Amino acid sequence: MIALPFLVLTTTGSATQTGLVALFETLPMVVLKVLGGPVIDRIGARRVSITCDLASLVVVGMIPLLHAAGTLSFPALLGLVAVAGGLRGPGDSAKQALVPAVAEHANVPLERVTGLAGTVERASSMLGAALAGGMVAVIGATNALIVDALSFGLSAVALLVTTRTLPAPPPLVEEDAASYGRQLREGWDFLRGDRVLFGIATMVALTNLLDAAYVTVLVPVWAVESGRGAGAIGLVFAVFSACSAIGAVCAAAWAARLPRYRTYLLAFLVCGLPRYAAFAFDSPLWLVVGATMACGFAAGFINPVLGAVIFERIPQPLVGRVSSLTTAMCFALMPLGGLLGGVLVTGVGLGPAMLVVGLAYFAVTMLPAVDPRWREMDRRPDLSTRADAAAGAR
Repeated sequence: MIALPFLVLTTTGSATQTGLVALFETLPMVVLKVLGGPVIDRIGARRVSITCDLASLVVVGMIPLLHAAGTLSFPALLGLVAVAGGLRGPGDSAKQALVPAVAEHANVPLERVTGLAGTVERASSMLGAALAGGMVAVIGATNALIVDALSFGLSAVALLVTTRTLPAPPPLVEEDAASYGRQLREGWDFLRGDRVLFGIATMVALTNLLDAAYVTVLVPVWAVESGRGAGAIGLVFAVFSACSAIGAVCAAAWAARLPRYRTYLLAFLVCGLPRYAAFAFDSPLWLVVGATMACGFAAGFINPVLGAVIFERIPQPLVGRVSSLTTAMCFALMPLGGLLGGVLVTGVGLGPAMLVVGLAYFAVTMLPAVDPRWREMDRRPDLSTRADAAAGAR
């Protein structure tokens, strides 16, 4: 997230090439999230995750090694980054697909597992970014990428030591095990046929688009135009990540006892429009930070609730396919976020752009308040219901 863009910028001086590297990483990641689902269901999430981590160790490690040898051309870098992004797609999806098995093995509610997973993710994003920045400054981007590559090996070892492969669940109906295309289509048919799952994926795709505009363009432009500089960007994002981690811890403890539908609405009501309004009206820094703290804490409840709903509604034989497709949909619009933010700021200015994005965020996240199907979030479907739904999707 930090070392690779810094390496490209310092060696080429080109923001365009840096953006191209990001595109070559993101696009294969999204595509292989979609295509990797049937593979996860066939051979198991644990095997896919460990395999992708070990392959990532090699691919990411080749970038600094070739650079140090003076043989890393820009096309070769794009190729390695594309392979690394492609491995990240099914690798990340496989780790997510382990969540239901972890919850069942530990005999705890899904909200607790998704809440703790969210805490780890948000805390590691905050601490990892700080560690990466210091590492790049002290040992350089090339050496930092070597550490990055080794971290994939550490992940593979952790999974090898702490988990075991479970027997594959029986298929919901008799099917041709060799029909990859059919398995992929079944995952899509199930996702499309479940109104709640498809609605969640669509809503998150739109909010991720707006969040990408906020992170990549709107906040940096605010920092420059207000004269507060890069330190203000780091402060805003660090405060949000820290409060999100605290919120996720609370969600792990409380979410299983809270009504999901109302928790979802309240969390998005707090974490959406208020932060954009604070920036749009050129509020003092203390008010921006205060709004960010409240938004971050509320955001910590969102993924545990949505994650529990998603995994609860997917039959075990389809977990890999449907969860991969859901995640791919959620990521699909993110590459356009920077473009959206740039067009809005250029066209109407920073303040109106913040309001436009904030109001769009409010509309997208509050639509469930008037759509009765979202109330099904509070209903916990049993296994037979999910099996019937999957069979109906076929």
